[in-house]
Amino acid sequence: MRALLFLSILLMACPTMAVDLGHTAPAKPIAVAPVSPVDPALVRQGGDTFQDAFPITFPYAGTGTTAGYADDYDAECPYDAQSPDVVYSLVPAESVVLTVDLLGSSYDTKLHVYDQDLNRIACNDDFHPDYTSKIEQLWLQGGVLYYLVIDGYGESSGDYVLTISEYEPCLLECPAGAQLEGEPPLTNGYIDEWNGGCNTEGSTPFQIITNSVFCGVSGFYDFIRDTDWFIYTMPAGGVLEVTGDAEDDTYMFELGPQNCDEVGVIQNVIIGPCNEATMTITGEPGSTVWFWVGPTTFGEGVVVEYDYVLLSNIEGTTAIENHSLSAIKGLFN
Repeated sequence: MRALLFLSILLMACPTMAVDLGHTAPAKPIAVAPVSPVDPALVRQGGDTFQDAFPITFPYAGTGTTAGYADDYDAECPYDAQSPDVVYSLVPAESVVLTVDLLGSSYDTKLHVYDQDLNRIACNDDFHPDYTSKIEQLWLQGGVLYYLVIDGYGESSGDYVLTISEYEPCLLECPAGAQLEGEPPLTNGYIDEWNGGCNTEGSTPFQIITNSVFCGVSGFYDFIRDTDWFIYTMPAGGVLEVTGDAEDDTYMFELGPQNCDEVGVIQNVIIGPCNEATMTITGEPGSTVWFWVGPTTFGEGVVVEYDYVLLSNIEGTTAIENHSLSAIKGLFN
């Protein structure tokens, strides 16, 4: 459902905890990293400003530090920052779609991309569970100068790891006979009233999954996510298994208690891109399960939609006859 912003990352199988399920970005505590011992002269360190940006090509893998550098650029994404930042420059020889990743960095990062006219074209704050940043599907025009700014949340600074590679899309096929989500397309200005659970009073706040194979669409625009709330019925035996895959990094949550004033994340797994994972839920046969699917991140100034597939052992309609759940999982490979 396209109303829920970032939910706190909780460990799987942890006790139920309350989370912010509202429409506004939750506040994050400011964590200031210690000054890095890394000597910038010994690494391929980003420059201090656009004027002395360190030039790189792709694919690229390098390290550096923002500690000790000036706070030159304070663009919101979606939070403001007063952190030291460093700059790299990049001129692709031809038009290309890239992934820019800060996974492995030691602090709460932010990442911005500017064109040669200093217009910001993309940014990311918290892509990974450790609050490091990543921008996928970054389209750059050949022969044009771009700047990559590595920043931090709040006043955070520290050592970073920068990896740049060509984006490799993951494409999933929806099996014939699967239950379809049916939500309208995601566009700027869209008012989401479809399977938004506790975030909406629309006509379909929860969607009931009645088929062992379900195909949905998720994504984001600006700083708004499409987060989908579902109800499963616990099968005979009291064990529900849901295996998912998605074309982009996506959370699956089991939620509870089933009260919008108290609901929180009981357990979670990350699925995609083209990387399946399974969640096992136990309960009384015939009881209901609140189940949630949504992006792990969001981006500025872009509309992104992608497909996901859920396979379960629920009773009732089976989308593909004469196939076990294990056999259906093969569709993801």
